[in-house]
Amino acid sequence: MRNVANPFKPTDGGEPPLLIGRRKVIRDFEKGLDNGVGAPGRIMLITGARGTGKTVILTVLGDKARARKWDVIEETASEGLCERLVNELRDRDGLLDRLTIKPSLSFAGASVSLGEAELSPKRMPETLRKAMAERITLLEKHHAGLLISIDETQAADRSDMIAIATAIQHQIRERRNIAIAFAGLPQMVSDLFNDEVITFLRRAKMNVLTSIPVDEVRDAFRTTFHDSGMHIDEQQLQTAAAATCGYPYMIQLVGYHIWDAADMRNSDEISDDDVSQGITEARIDLDNAVCIPELHGLSRNDRAYLKAMAQSDGPSSTTAVAKRMGKTPNYAATYRKRLLDAYVIRETERGEVDFAVPFLREYLRRHGDE
Repeated sequence: MRNVANPFKPTDGGEPPLLIGRRKVIRDFEKGLDNGVGAPGRIMLITGARGTGKTVILTVLGDKARARKWDVIEETASEGLCERLVNELRDRDGLLDRLTIKPSLSFAGASVSLGEAELSPKRMPETLRKAMAERITLLEKHHAGLLISIDETQAADRSDMIAIATAIQHQIRERRNIAIAFAGLPQMVSDLFNDEVITFLRRAKMNVLTSIPVDEVRDAFRTTFHDSGMHIDEQQLQTAAAATCGYPYMIQLVGYHIWDAADMRNSDEISDDDVSQGITEARIDLDNAVCIPELHGLSRNDRAYLKAMAQSDGPSSTTAVAKRMGKTPNYAATYRKRLLDAYVIRETERGEVDFAVPFLREYLRRHGDE
């Protein structure tokens, strides 16, 4: 019996063995840590469509920082982000947790706890700054630093981003050993970072994660299969790589299911049936994990707009989409904006729109009448 673990890891956010086309992002970050305070790689923004590996990259950056004995705080943007950061910073340094004790103060006859006052929007930038400085002071005694990574940045409250930007800016001005990495969807992150109050974050090193060239996918498949003791021929490699369209999540799914199909037969020879079955299973998983959830929260007219777009093999003019819907351009524009804001679609350079979520066009073509 074979006793080798499947080398492909499609689990959301887990570090996969394949980081094709992402080496420069990782190297830039490592150089930022190694080159000291002020190095550009220490403030990093990672964007891309869903499934392009943003969370995976944050995981890898955290591992690189930990290997250098840095402390790492990993958060996902949601309500209470700054409060969680403050508590994590204070919990880790062993300091008295003032936010738990909450001694009371009286203002104009009303009793307000110190913890609540510290966590108020007005006080949060100062509170976060102090907690950050206290933690870094302890770390620098051991020649280490602090990395904060924030996923799904597009979901962050503006007040939280202002507090984080203010706190980080002060640490950098004081030449403290800190790094921060943000990840999020392009359109929403762009809107957030164009805020005049958060201009400091425009200095972040921008990394846009796009699809991987198919020939690089093929080469990575070849290496990974062979290193795990599986034989796969060149035509099978080409078929498997082409089926991914260079989409990172699909790369993991296709590789996983092809490898698993052969392993189920207790064979170290990939067959054509393994490739065919693996691609089919990968498409089912992708539909369930990406396409169906993407469509779930959309209105009937949102989906009608997408179905009209799916009739094109590539970008669609907004006029053509409205015509296919049987609506006026002004009517269709409402749903175009909603879908752009949700980053389900994106604008192209020609003023047209295309799908931002890979494989959604193909899914709609297969299930257009549902």
